[in-house]
Amino acid sequence: MNKSAATVRLAGKDDVAAFRHIRLEALRLEPAAFASRVEDWEALPDEEWLRRLMSGTVFIAFRDGEPVGLMGLLREPSVKTRHRATIVMVYTQTAERGNGTAKALLDALARHARDAGILQLELTVSVENPAAQRFYAREGFVEIGRLPAGLIHEGREIDEFMMAKRVG
Repeated sequence: MNKSAATVRLAGKDDVAAFRHIRLEALRLEPAAFASRVEDWEALPDEEWLRRLMSGTVFIAFRDGEPVGLMGLLREPSVKTRHRATIVMVYTQTAERGNGTAKALLDALARHARDAGILQLELTVSVENPAAQRFYAREGFVEIGRLPAGLIHEGREIDEFMMAKRVG
């Protein structure tokens, strides 16, 4: 039987420890899924963790007070592209998959984006991650292209699908 979705909230300065914990876990357990390397993030000083958390939009899912999922949003900075934002750092613990936690994160992020005047959400997803592709398709994202060798992990080129969804 599936558990209910975890509690999701917009992370603030008091969530730096939770952000660090879940981000490092994601990079450690799913290294091929991210453009970042765990070694680079492990080396960050405390003030950089806080800067990264507060300079973007980060939602963290919690269960029993512990971080179990993460999703970030990077808005385009140019006046002509500020209506677009990219979803980044998407991760849920294995035990949370299929429980609605990723959907709860995405729903919270999309509401926040709409309220901020963002009209389009964009993301890339590995061609080797069909479960994530299906999740995004169920949530209304459509494939808009393919990025050859979007990532190079352990010397292997991995293509990524580019997907987008109108939210405004």
